[in-house]
Order: sequence, then structure tokens, then C-alpha cells
Amino acid sequence: MLKNIWDKSVEVEESNYYWKEKPRVSLGKTNNNPNYLHIDLFSGCGGFTEGFAQAGFSSAIAIDIHPPSLKTLQFNHPSTTTICGDIKKISPNLLKSHLPIIKCPVVITAGVPCQGFSLSNRKRHSEDKRNYLFKEFIRITKIINPNAVILENVSGLVSTGNGKFKSAIAESIENLGFEVFFKVLDASDYGVPQKRRRIFFVGIKKNKNWLFPSIKYGLGLNKHITVGDAILGDLPNLKSDQEKTEYISKPKNTYQKYLRKNSKDLLNHKSPNHPDETILKIKNTKPGEPMYPKFKQRIRLNKNNLSPTQICGGIRPQFQFGHPTQARGLTIRERARIQSFPDNFLFFGGIVQGRVQTGNAVPPLLAKELAIQLINHFNGKKIVGIKAENYQKELF
Repeated sequence: MLKNIWDKSVEVEESNYYWKEKPRVSLGKTNNNPNYLHIDLFSGCGGFTEGFAQAGFSSAIAIDIHPPSLKTLQFNHPSTTTICGDIKKISPNLLKSHLPIIKCPVVITAGVPCQGFSLSNRKRHSEDKRNYLFKEFIRITKIINPNAVILENVSGLVSTGNGKFKSAIAESIENLGFEVFFKVLDASDYGVPQKRRRIFFVGIKKNKNWLFPSIKYGLGLNKHITVGDAILGDLPNLKSDQEKTEYISKPKNTYQKYLRKNSKDLLNHKSPNHPDETILKIKNTKPGEPMYPKFKQRIRLNKNNLSPTQICGGIRPQFQFGHPTQARGLTIRERARIQSFPDNFLFFGGIVQGRVQTGNAVPPLLAKELAIQLINHFNGKKIVGIKAENYQKELF
């Protein structure tokens, strides 16, 4: 008898890519004298790592269970030592043996798996075992004793279990000696061309003056970056299952110029291989409207608007969005731009695994703003920004 996969009692299917064996270490090129040190838990392909590096941090260790993501991260950040495997199997001795001698402020970030809290998860329930992985973040924080921590998750965490996870996470961080600050931030307010609301817990050792970064739209602009700003004008047109490796023009705006500043060749710009009926479906869909009646979140993007939240789409993700002006889904480069990854950031694993990586990532531009705020705090500078919420007060 076939099981109903949407039954909440049925275990969630896991990706065949997950590394289930003994944790595997890949050594990075050691930086012996960093100004600020970063450790990335549940790192994915490195959205936090990229943003913190842009701000001036040195990434020491990144931990994840998904090998293609760590291959991407270490290629783009070769000084980072990666540990691939189930975080529950990583012992204190293994972790400490790969830490440099710490002579500077240390920050731990964690994009704890969010599927159990996500409002788009049709099997969402409070007892999903992934909801308890924040305890591993707490365990490793206790081992390393950093100066600050950041935990990111979807806004659905607030309501899951009638708010018990929000309180449990904040109180667990507080019990380690941190002052805890809590806020829902939208990446579009920090230069990312995507409506992406996420919860951030920030823990700082006994400091009551922390403020979240001020809304600035990013890059000195006073408006949101749109889908068109991100992906139109300098990238070549593609047909189904076509790849091109050269830009067709210089950057068309400030956002493109920022992402292309260290790029020569065009990377990861290959279109999905669509059947004819899919091409026709995208072509006949008005930009901004759903492509499929039963899946309202799968839209054809509107070039004049923000993108909706990019998600990884499960363990075998299909294309999520249609291109605003071409009858196809997005390339990984286009998805990366909508997440604010620079153009010289190379993704490994092909289109499907590239969707997983870009959909799961923390947008680097938002991570960068948080990292800059921490640097200002460590240097004793006056912090300007937005007040945190009381984590015990429901936001919705």
C-alpha cells in the first residue's frame, strides 16, 4: 500500500546527496592573522560566508551535510576549512582541531534548516525533527564561546508550536551569556531584488545597545532593486537548454556593476531543458501571474517588480519562476543575481543542485550589512540602526 507523502506522520524524504558517513574535512588555506573570524554552521553554499567576507571577516570553518554546496563554498572561499556531514556527529575535538589560534573577535552564523517551519511546506508541523537542529547550533556555540552569534530562519518559526521555538532559541542563546536581539528583516530593504522576509536572532556578549542595520536599499540607492535591474540588459538571451559564456554589454546599472566588478567570463548561465508545452506555458503567461493554476507561487517574473522569495523547491526542485521576457525558466546565474551573489561566484552541481544552493542561501548583501554592524560594535563605534523586537512578544 502506497503511503500518502503529505501525511505528517510520514518521514520527509531526504536528498540522496546528503553525506551520511563519517564527517569529511577539506582543509582550507589558513589565514594566521585575521581581524575578525567567522564560523558558518548549516552553511549551504555560503551566503553568510560571502557576505561576511565582503565586510572583512575571515571564514575559518563551514559545516554542512550537502557536498555540492560545500564544494561551491570552498572553491569561492579557498581559505575556509569545510566539514561535510551530519552536524550531530561532529565532536568537540574534531571542531577544535581545525580552529586557528583565536586572537580576534569571533562570530558564529547559522542558517538552520527551515523546511520544518516554512509556510510553503505542506507537511509543516511543530514536531518535524528538523525543527530541533537549533540545539546543535547551541552545542557548538558553547564549545567555541564566540563574541557574537546570528541565527537565521523563516518567519514561520514565529508561529510554529504556538511560538515555543522562538522562545526556546532565544532563551538558549541567552543562557550562554549573550544579550539576545530579534527581528524580521526583508532582504529587499538591503539591496536584494527579492521579497525575502527572514527572522534573525543576534546574540552579543552583554551588550544592550545593538541595533539592526538601517534600511538603505543597498549600494547608495533610494529605491528597491527590481528583477529587471538584476538580470536584464547585459546577459545574453537563451533558448531552452542553451548556454552562453560571454556578456553582451557592459553593466547597465549600479547593481549589475557591483556584482560584476571582479568578473570576466559569464558563469552558470545555462537555461533549463524544457519540453515544448512548458515553453508555451511560460510564453502565454503574463509577467507577474502564476504559470500553473494549482501552484500560485510559481509565477512568471515581472521585470518591474521585486522577485518573490526564491526557494530551493525540495530535493528535486523544478524551475520556480519564468523569465520575464524569455520563454524559459531562470539560469543559476539569474537566480544568483536575485540573491545578490557576485557574478564571479561559481556554483557546482548543475542546474538542479544550483537551485538548491541559491534557494537555501542567505543573501550576501544582507549578510554583509549585519557583518558591518558587528564590526562597528567590536570597534566601539556608535551603532546606528533599527531597534530589535522583544522575542517574547508575538510579531504576527
